[in-house]
Amino acid sequence: MVKLSAFVCAHNEEKRLAACLERLSFCDEIIVVADRCTDRTEAVAREMGARVLSGIFPLEGDRRTVGAAACLGDWILEIDADEEVGPALVAEIKELLSKPHQGDWFTLPVDNYIGERLVRHGWGGSFGTSAVRRLYRRGVKAWGQERVHPTVRFIGTGGVPLINPLRHKVDEDISDMLNRLDRYSRLRAQDLAERGVQQSLWSNAFRGVRRFYKCYVSRKGYREGNWGVMIALCAAIYPFLSVLRSRLEFADLARKAALGGAVLPLTPPDRRARA
Repeated sequence: MVKLSAFVCAHNEEKRLAACLERLSFCDEIIVVADRCTDRTEAVAREMGARVLSGIFPLEGDRRTVGAAACLGDWILEIDADEEVGPALVAEIKELLSKPHQGDWFTLPVDNYIGERLVRHGWGGSFGTSAVRRLYRRGVKAWGQERVHPTVRFIGTGGVPLINPLRHKVDEDISDMLNRLDRYSRLRAQDLAERGVQQSLWSNAFRGVRRFYKCYVSRKGYREGNWGVMIALCAAIYPFLSVLRSRLEFADLARKAALGGAVLPLTPPDRRARA
């Protein structure tokens, strides 16, 4: 009989973790990777019957690698603490794994919520996605070493995308969205500086214009009204702000990388068709 493992990466998620784990009770095992938690995240995870891996994981890819390696099931469902698996998706996953099929990994659609509002359109530009590759056979997925949006590598073949969406509580409000932009750009800036990657501010400014058009027009962010404008603006600013911060806040790291002669190109991440 096919066994399904789920793993959740969490940092100080005591308020949201119980709801996330409750929806994963259909899995044969649940792993929680607790990264530098100072609240009751680990206690909540154990109360919900999860196995806890506690540690310090500055790199997102390392957190996910540890979680996947700890899973004992034939298949892995990868979930974040701000995501929930609804009953329809549970039923679809159970049916999928009960039958012979072709495919080593599957894409799940994502419904993104800002507060209580479902925002379907406009996600992209490393600032959100409408689909994620999160259901896969053990051993077929690997992550890169970036701090945010790590590169992803799959072996094998992808199956037909699932129909029922994963529920993602992406932001509570504008403050959350701007805090996420701050966090993402700081981590990206540190990656750029440490790797000695030098990018033009103005090429990234132009890149931002393309991202705004892609999110607001091509991905129909205009259907979401002012929220579509906010998402497109954040996606547009992200690359420019990351490069600027790498020069202003991480100049010493950049000089060290230059002296070491290590200038490493960044491989574009295998982002979600959604993320």
